[in-house]
Amino acid sequence: MTLLERALTYPEIGATAGQLPGGYDHLRVQRVIGHGVSTFRRAADRWMSWQMHRAAGLTVEATTPRVEQDSRVRLRLGWHLLRISFGCQVVYGVEEERRRGFAYGTLQGHPEQGEERFCVDWREDDTVVFTITAFSRPGIWWSRALAPISHRLQQRYTRRYLHAL
Repeated sequence: MTLLERALTYPEIGATAGQLPGGYDHLRVQRVIGHGVSTFRRAADRWMSWQMHRAAGLTVEATTPRVEQDSRVRLRLGWHLLRISFGCQVVYGVEEERRRGFAYGTLQGHPEQGEERFCVDWREDDTVVFTITAFSRPGIWWSRALAPISHRLQQRYTRRYLHAL
């Protein structure tokens, strides 16, 4: 089955825009990345063109050069025999005057089930804040068996995303 034929793996599509659903691990982290409109625009442009995933050390194969509704992306991490490949679909975008971002959900074959939202906010006090919100749980047998390692890996890439902007 190709990436384009895979289905989302969870029913709570879009839930990172509001209250996170029960039955999952929750994550909400943020970092001030600077100040002003130029920082906001630069960060939003980098995030919305998949550059931050690359800067975090992932290989990115996306169906669109920029993030769009229903874009599909295959992300890879690791090397040679230790390479993990997984797919996600953009489930919604955020395109407001002072906020940009998107959320993607896991596709069949992903080691986790859930959704992750990446958002850049230019606040009234002129600070620019990058926020990651997610809910997830192990999605396949080996991620359940290796849950502590999967959890640490998610934390590692979350930190990389936060510092990639």
